[in-house]
Amino acid sequence: MSEVALPQSRALARIPTGWIVAGLVALAVLVPYAAPQTFAWAKAYPAAWIVPVSDWLKAFLYWLARDLSFGLFTFKEMTRFISGLFGYALAVPKALLSTGITFGDEEGALHIPRLSWAGLIVAVTVWSYLLGGLRLAALGFVGFTYILVFGQWDSAMVTLSQVLLAVLCGVAGGIGLGILAYRVPRLENAVVAALDFMQTVPTFAYLVPLVFLVGVGPVSGMLATILYAMPPMVRVTMMALKRVPPELDELARMTGCQPRQVLWKVLVPSARDDLLVGVNQVIMLTLNMIIIAAMIGAGGLGFDVLNALRQANGLGKGLEAGLAVVALAIVLDRMSRALVELRPVHGAAATRRRQLFWAGLAALIGFTVLSLAFPALEALPAEYRISTGSMWSDVVSWVNVNLFSTADALRTFLLLYILVPVKTFLIGFPWIGLLAVVGGGAWALGGWRFGLGMAALMAFIPMAGLWERGMTTIYLCAISVIIATLIGLPLGFLGSRSERMHHFLGAMCDTLQTLPSFVYLLPVVMLFRIGDVSALVAIVLYAMVPAIRFTDHGLRRVPPSLQEAGTMAGCTGAQRLAKVELPYALPEIMLGVNQVIMMALSMLVVSSFVGTNDLGKQIQVAISQADPGKGLSAGLAIAFLGIIADRMIGRWVANRRARLG
Repeated sequence: MSEVALPQSRALARIPTGWIVAGLVALAVLVPYAAPQTFAWAKAYPAAWIVPVSDWLKAFLYWLARDLSFGLFTFKEMTRFISGLFGYALAVPKALLSTGITFGDEEGALHIPRLSWAGLIVAVTVWSYLLGGLRLAALGFVGFTYILVFGQWDSAMVTLSQVLLAVLCGVAGGIGLGILAYRVPRLENAVVAALDFMQTVPTFAYLVPLVFLVGVGPVSGMLATILYAMPPMVRVTMMALKRVPPELDELARMTGCQPRQVLWKVLVPSARDDLLVGVNQVIMLTLNMIIIAAMIGAGGLGFDVLNALRQANGLGKGLEAGLAVVALAIVLDRMSRALVELRPVHGAAATRRRQLFWAGLAALIGFTVLSLAFPALEALPAEYRISTGSMWSDVVSWVNVNLFSTADALRTFLLLYILVPVKTFLIGFPWIGLLAVVGGGAWALGGWRFGLGMAALMAFIPMAGLWERGMTTIYLCAISVIIATLIGLPLGFLGSRSERMHHFLGAMCDTLQTLPSFVYLLPVVMLFRIGDVSALVAIVLYAMVPAIRFTDHGLRRVPPSLQEAGTMAGCTGAQRLAKVELPYALPEIMLGVNQVIMMALSMLVVSSFVGTNDLGKQIQVAISQADPGKGLSAGLAIAFLGIIADRMIGRWVANRRARLG
């Protein structure tokens, strides 16, 4: 017996571990199909095994709101205090930009007007010229003039007041937390893990607990915005402080500086440029989240876009409000970027900068004072405003007459031959097979611990009773990512080969990234009606930008020496692209695909407004029903999907770069 068993054990030992894992994965996938009666539990997750995660989360939040006490005050009193504090803080920029200040009763009231639109446009133009010259000044003037002329000024000022306070709090909180993690290395891993989680949680999931704990209103929207926009500032602060040369730190300590002096007089000033990049990211994320926060009463341009989406003939109003968001976002983005690139000057140039700054401030104050005598300088009269509502109504009519049959044919094709078959396949896929596929793939990339971790995250979906919604999310996300990548890769390649195309794609991507996510739904619903096809098209448009940018960037980073080596080896242009440039740029391109997945998951929550039945729909329903448990469980499921994609692609990229040296 021993003579027979020994060769068998040696033969088994010679089987590669990878083949064993692959065999186990294949068994987990195929056996439930081969014996559906015996392994019915493997295809349909048993209801008795479902863990009531949403009930636990709901009970936990109720405990926080009703029972948790810190002795001197309760958790509810603390949240109300924070809400009141931010409410008073928000009243200041809102009064300056939107409502003005009124003293006294209605009869003898004294009204101090808000900042004049004329003064604000002149000030933005002058300060833009100070930061970036004539081109940026023209952009600032055109952007704010559009907001004024198209009747979006009141809503835009409400949004801007929220953005200013949210950016200030997000930047201050991000820098503070980043410095703490830098100073206390033990906290760094915990902070990084928390940031990873916060950046993968869908935007809507931030709204659910805040509505329950703080209530509906602008303050809840602003708090959600701060939480959403702060993580990039924390990351940038940690990275920027680590990049400061150690010699500067040592020199400051040798000269007798205290740790606080070293931080604020050496480290932070040396990291200024990187920190300003973080400020730019906070501004852009704040604008994106402020629009979504309109769902819980934030108001402003986001409410206008959301309200237009709910109306049958709201396309014109929605696009006007959406373009106002784009104008505001682009101006703030370009001004903050110009501030990053602004270099210190001396002498006459410094004097000129000071003069321009004071000139803009003087115009702002002067026109505001004049508005006391001329009310038209506070609010532009309605007869001077322009509306494109009738034009867009004509566009809708033309589309319905001329493009309906084409759009309907495309919609039917996508549904019958792509969407429905993939959705049916995934919903009927064995849950244990999916866990095995994820775990096996993760094992191949990072070992058995990594595989078990990724499989455990995926197991949350069936265990929480979210299988059908989860698979709908995965199927929509997967198809959208594939299409977005297939569109983005060729465009990125063209951008890497042509400077003119590069600049055109840059402008297009900037516009697509600054459009609020709700705006994408307006034209696609007009073309494809309510349903998964509209959601698919909106997700592709929203998520394809990273595929374009990273492909362009990756191909441009290929060293010229490698390209010359390929040419000298006799490669044609196509061969050099396939065998030299693409393999070298592939890690960068895959990072772009990773970002496409993150943006697709984020947009899936917004696309639930057009009739999808995915995890985003559950979050939307949870907000309307004030059921935080359901919303948070769905948010966690989306976050776990994002973490799985991020970690697995990150491991693959790291392995690929290691092989490339």
